[in-house]
Amino acid sequence: MMEKVFHIPVMVDEVMKFLITRDDGIYVDGTIGGGGHSEEILKRTNAKVIGFDIDPEAVKFASERLKSFGERILILNKNYASVKESLKEIGVEKITGFLLDLGVSSFQLDHGGGFSFRFDDKLDMRMDRGYELTAEYILNNYSEREISDIIFRFGEEPRARAIAREIVRYRQRKRIETTGELVKIIDKVASKKYRLKVLARVFQGLRIAVNKELDNLKIALDSVIDIIERGGRIVVISYHSLEDRIVKAFFKSNERRCICPPDVSECRCGKVQVIKILTKKPVVPSEREISSNPRARSAKLRAGEKIFEFS
Repeated sequence: MMEKVFHIPVMVDEVMKFLITRDDGIYVDGTIGGGGHSEEILKRTNAKVIGFDIDPEAVKFASERLKSFGERILILNKNYASVKESLKEIGVEKITGFLLDLGVSSFQLDHGGGFSFRFDDKLDMRMDRGYELTAEYILNNYSEREISDIIFRFGEEPRARAIAREIVRYRQRKRIETTGELVKIIDKVASKKYRLKVLARVFQGLRIAVNKELDNLKIALDSVIDIIERGGRIVVISYHSLEDRIVKAFFKSNERRCICPPDVSECRCGKVQVIKILTKKPVVPSEREISSNPRARSAKLRAGEKIFEFS
């Protein structure tokens, strides 16, 4: 039986401030997780919410939590990268707002799957169990160079080469199967002072590689432009610099007008401003929120409003 633990949504008031433009709109929660943000939308408006999550257990959990809202909530067991196609399948052409709360959710951290180094668990890390690739496969089959690249690029860990070298040494004696084994390997390289940061970075890098998170983010943002109505909002909460850079670049690219060379007297590119950025700097949680919800510590919120509708 699923334990009913209702997690605290991050920056909920800030999300509502930027996301909600119509009381009777249709809002998409692309990463519904435990259902915290969706519940707040449903409580504070008369809108309909369509949630996405690739973890079937999260879908069950959120469905149970939000069942009292009846037909105003619909949760799809799908990747948010498929938002445009998935909404079309159910007859939804336009939405009022799109929310992404990125990274591994509190639900996933607390319900196993190898996402957290706090528990000794199987090295899986798949958000969608339909994927074939797991963290265990990467650690036991990828080359030292490939593992190093994953840890450095996606985890932004300076000691990636040394950690990859230690991983390869270990697997020559025994297959790496659990998070506990990976922690022991990392502990051989990381100093006590930076141990937790190094662990977090390595686990982050593997998780991003397994789930193709950065690719999914780019696909979703590019496709959601077409389905957001004029005046609708896109709100994204990211937790590390790689995600934040993608979100920032997306908003800036769609805010830019003409990109013709300066020496061209008349615009030929036809580029128009599609989005108005609402957060010139990312919004971060208050110290009070961080003290009550430590998982909010690294969160950054960016928001934009669609101001141009393609014909």
